[in-house]
Amino acid sequence: MSLADSRPRPDGPVRGRPRSEAVERAILEGVMKLLEDGVPLAELSIEQVARTAGVGKATIYRRWSGKEELFIDVVRAAEPPDPELPGTSMRDDLVVLLENLRQRGLASRTSALLHNAHAQMKKSPKIWAAYHATVITPRRNMVVEVLRRGQLDGELRPDVDPELANDLFVGPILVRSVLRPDADLPEGLAEQIVDTVLEGLRPVRSTAS
Repeated sequence: MSLADSRPRPDGPVRGRPRSEAVERAILEGVMKLLEDGVPLAELSIEQVARTAGVGKATIYRRWSGKEELFIDVVRAAEPPDPELPGTSMRDDLVVLLENLRQRGLASRTSALLHNAHAQMKKSPKIWAAYHATVITPRRNMVVEVLRRGQLDGELRPDVDPELANDLFVGPILVRSVLRPDADLPEGLAEQIVDTVLEGLRPVRSTAS
């Protein structure tokens, strides 16, 4: 869910697009335009964003505490949205989560905006730490929670550390996305990774009669 989606709506009937959502979208698109025009993150100012979006600085500060928080929402808006889990099984949920990770890897390769934003974000310890806390950590926690539910449902061995298992599942896509940008991220990769890793992590079924 984006920041715009989580904000309270005004009371009473609203025609067309809600005003707050339209304003926030204009602000996010204003930042995207500045980044696409080559303005470095370090030089990006709230004044520039306000002029580009056609709003006042106070309008921005009512929604974001500063450019760091705003920049993170810009990156989230440019990335594929977080998926809705089917909840049918641990395996199905993992496939959906890894497929979303694959899509984000593809987006980072094909979107000059995302590629530039991620590169600049990693140069700013403050922004990277905030992005890690508000975006990466919740996504990691989602995978770990799916694995823990899988243990309770008997789909994952009880001796397996869910935190380690998370790395085993997401690691291959992260390696291809970050360390091997020339490697393929083909369709079906999520299923291949999940099924391969699960071969060694599923409970051993007794063959005794």
